[in-house]
Amino acid sequence: MNKQTFFLQPFPSSESFPNLKITGNISRNANQLTICYNLGGDFKEIAITPPSNAPSRKHELWEDTCFEFFLGIKDSLRYWEFNLSPAGHWNVYRFDGYRQGMQEETAFEKLPFSVQNQADSLALALDIDLDKIVSAEQEIELAITTVIKHRDSEVTYWALTHRGAEADFHLRDSFIIKLLDLTWK
Repeated sequence: MNKQTFFLQPFPSSESFPNLKITGNISRNANQLTICYNLGGDFKEIAITPPSNAPSRKHELWEDTCFEFFLGIKDSLRYWEFNLSPAGHWNVYRFDGYRQGMQEETAFEKLPFSVQNQADSLALALDIDLDKIVSAEQEIELAITTVIKHRDSEVTYWALTHRGAEADFHLRDSFIIKLLDLTWK
């Protein structure tokens, strides 16, 4: 198994709430990707959509509080954007290159994940089979990100690293986690 922990940082010019913390872990085993986010702190000022009775694929989830990750194949321009809403809604987009050729990824008909929401913490966990989009022998590169929407409609952008002059999760330089399925050999 190839497992790493992470800690997200707000974009430096964003107004952020110092009492928020976004941590988690990610692993790849037998081409199964598992990612767990933990959001902790004072949620009074954060807009979190309540859980839906019928979670579904939805567009533009990044306009609200949304957990995201970007997955690319080493030495390839193609990448995918995964959006996970605390309400249970989701989407996956495929890109041919930097912000080019955006299409909904039809290889996934559903993206079941769990959300546990408490007064001062929120945990989101996803376990997904990557065989639908990458083979086990391909090394993947990931960027882990989160959009936090505040009750006053301000948005802050959180990531492992911020490599641009503006918050831009699509920059390939920010895909800094490398995971190789060690079981395929």
